[in-house]
Amino acid sequence: MALNTNAPSYQVDEEAADRADYGRHQDGSRASWQSALVSRITMILLSLVFLLPLYWMILSSVKSDEELAQFPPTFWPESWDFSNYVDAVTAMPFLQFFANSAIITVSVVVLAVVSNFIVAYGFACIDWPGRNKVFYLVIATLFLPFPVTLIPMFDMWARLGLVNTLFPLILPAMFASAFFTFLLRQFLLQIPIDMLNAARVDGASEWRILWKLVFPTARPALTAVAIFSAVGAWNDFMGPLIYLQDQRVQTLSIGLQTFRSVNAQDVSFNQLMAASVLVILPLVILFFVFQRYFIRGITLGGFK
Repeated sequence: MALNTNAPSYQVDEEAADRADYGRHQDGSRASWQSALVSRITMILLSLVFLLPLYWMILSSVKSDEELAQFPPTFWPESWDFSNYVDAVTAMPFLQFFANSAIITVSVVVLAVVSNFIVAYGFACIDWPGRNKVFYLVIATLFLPFPVTLIPMFDMWARLGLVNTLFPLILPAMFASAFFTFLLRQFLLQIPIDMLNAARVDGASEWRILWKLVFPTARPALTAVAIFSAVGAWNDFMGPLIYLQDQRVQTLSIGLQTFRSVNAQDVSFNQLMAASVLVILPLVILFFVFQRYFIRGITLGGFK
């Protein structure tokens, strides 16, 4: 009997599920239109509060020096000065920093998704003696402070001769993270074990079950892991600060700090805000493209 690698039958269409849950309370009862209206107004007001710093950053990036110094400040630019973006890019090796950050981020995302998925599959879908005890031990590493491992990790990479390279920022992603393993394990526990056992009876190997049957099911959770990994690698400041001394391998997070330090006496805040907009823009695009899978992966991962 051939293994059916199509999506499991227990899955429902995501859009249909979202429509079915729209406007309902957690107990399944239908919410009144007044309650729904109040909820949406509250969410809109809160979103405006959280978007205000982003709006102010974009606004400051297109203002001239004179308008930026005005008091009270203007909430809409009198003239749009996009030359700040050109000046921000040319004031430092922005493209080199961007390329280094992109290489690190893409590599970390790929390695983190693969390694954490394999480990979470072993904890969720394979029954072996002491599985839960080992899993609790892995979760306990979340309470290990980062400074405790800082010096031993630096000493290890220094002995390997990899300091001042990108490898200390990429290779740790090959080893699963406790948080990502927990997130994926909670998601994979929702898969009926009878379906996996049926595939094993049909002669499917664990690797085939992993990639052909479980992987398509876990895409929402894997997308959440990918976004978390991308944000962490892209915004990482401590790692590049410790391991990267050569400007040729530095990242955008270090570049922004360097830009501010070099111009400490006369900081061009409009150029600094322009550089900041360029730095966060890839993450904003990434989230809006994959937000559906991200939110679904987070919400489904918390229930069994």
